[in-house]
Amino acid sequence: MKDILSFEPYHDIDLKPVEIEGVDTKQTLKNYLLFANIEDKTVACSSKEYLPVSLAYFAKLDIEYPFVILDDDSYEKLYNKYLELKADKEIVSMQESSEEDTSEEEFSLTEFLRTSSDILSSEESAPIIKFVNSLFYQAIKKRASDIHIETHEKSGEVRFRIDGVLSKNADLDTGIVKLIISRIKVISNLDISENRIPQDGRTQVKISGKTLDVRVSILPTYYGEKVVMRILMQSEDIPHIDELGFSKAISNHFEPLLNHSHGIILVTGPTGSGKSTTLHAFLQKIATPTKNIITVEDPVEYKADNINQIQINEKVGLTFASALRSILRQDPDVIMIGEIRDEETATMAIRAALTGHLVLSTLHTNNSIATITRLHDMGIEPFLLSSSILGVLSQRLVRILCPHCKEEDTLAENYIDQYDLPKDRVYYKANGCKECNYTGYKTRKVIGEFLKLDNDLKELFKTTMNEHEIKNFLLKKGYRTLTDELKELLLRGETSLEEAVRVGLNDE
Repeated sequence: MKDILSFEPYHDIDLKPVEIEGVDTKQTLKNYLLFANIEDKTVACSSKEYLPVSLAYFAKLDIEYPFVILDDDSYEKLYNKYLELKADKEIVSMQESSEEDTSEEEFSLTEFLRTSSDILSSEESAPIIKFVNSLFYQAIKKRASDIHIETHEKSGEVRFRIDGVLSKNADLDTGIVKLIISRIKVISNLDISENRIPQDGRTQVKISGKTLDVRVSILPTYYGEKVVMRILMQSEDIPHIDELGFSKAISNHFEPLLNHSHGIILVTGPTGSGKSTTLHAFLQKIATPTKNIITVEDPVEYKADNINQIQINEKVGLTFASALRSILRQDPDVIMIGEIRDEETATMAIRAALTGHLVLSTLHTNNSIATITRLHDMGIEPFLLSSSILGVLSQRLVRILCPHCKEEDTLAENYIDQYDLPKDRVYYKANGCKECNYTGYKTRKVIGEFLKLDNDLKELFKTTMNEHEIKNFLLKKGYRTLTDELKELLLRGETSLEEAVRVGLNDE
């Protein structure tokens, strides 16, 4: 033992797990004994902290491998990879067990209530608990933003929303689906006996030491209940403003506006276009100890430590408008309103901007110009828009083709005239390979159009608020629209015509 303890540990080494035939991986994990390849040789690994336990277990095994010590960081990395490997197998084992008759009596209430431990190390959990835990892990691993669990007449299914598009993850028996939904209700503090009305809740899951917030929505459908779980982001997931991915031409317009002490900056686009991410990146850019920043959101999608966040609760009368009234009495410097939904909220946001506050908010409109006319339709006078709005950023998230498998799209030639695309250019389409999980797309890119309210535009507002006239005026000045940005991606071969149409090519 003393000789082994005197061995110099391996430092800063990134190893992959190796499964040894005839050795139970669960038991090796329990005894902190890991196996990996170093210099093409399989070795048994431990750290100084767990050395007595792992050595005692190693001595019982009828195997002969060199024994090495890893530094704490290297050991923890390898240990977490073992946990991930184990979690990957749990969905498979759950699917196999679902072929047998399964009844609710098999899962005791005490097991259902065991939610405090790390979900990747809950060894004696019931199969349903393991399956729900594995769903969360798989969703994180595949970068999913939402988990959908649906009940149909003869079966159920699990789908993940990845890069804005739903894809099937698993088919399930209807009996299993009911148990899974019951489990989700328990960990979300919802009524397990109620399946006739919609329910909303929140829960937390812990994966490899990292805690994630999950928003849960349950809706009764014809054949049973449907669950949608939104995985909410942490403050460390908020990208820096330079990492958002906007073109330099766009970022050069909106970054200087963040230094203003008052006025409104609006970010617009459909659901799932990255508006909340952009707003929180803006807030992190301007957050300093000298500023009081307050947000009112529904829901709070990013938990940030350096700002004050308010969660909307309409059941008790806490709406955007009522929260905004209270915020103005809290001596704020910067206010972020999750969404302007009605005339009252819009009016209060304008008032806040005119009384010396920087206001950031979102609106559900197709483009930047439509945002101005929408506010006007809400009852905001043109002179108030001119004096309060600094700029409007409209954005979309576009899936980028996988460079390993994209192929030329000959059918695109049939749509060149319809979408006003240049001829004699090569266009590409999605194919699918192992590198992109057979989706044909590898990642997403943000595109945007930015409308800055300059003096010429303010003068125009005195004579017209017609969207078509405003657009023609801007196009004469060289205004770049979202369609222009999408066409640019198409011509560079970064995305497909199908994706460009889905996002909104010529949707203006």
